[in-house]
Amino acid sequence: MMELNETIHQPVRLRIMAVLMTLDAGDEVDFTYLRDLLQVSDGNLGAHLRKLEEAGYIAVNKTFVERKPRTYIAATDAGRKVFKEHVAALEAILKSK
Repeated sequence: MMELNETIHQPVRLRIMAVLMTLDAGDEVDFTYLRDLLQVSDGNLGAHLRKLEEAGYIAVNKTFVERKPRTYIAATDAGRKVFKEHVAALEAILKSK
């Protein structure tokens, strides 16, 4: 049986990855949009993004737009792969009786 990915399995990180998986490869989402969608605080989201980035599952791109800092997040190829594996492991659990 496939194993669950402990980094992704945490509920907020699972939701982050689920949102990122809806994007085409290479597309990014804005930090503020992600924070509002998930209804988490800046600090909470930042901590979870850091964990995912350290694991190599997401890429964080910090830039300035009209002199204001903006942060964009995208799933990496490795992140997409482990998310799919994690979902497959969850499906296997659900199918086993």
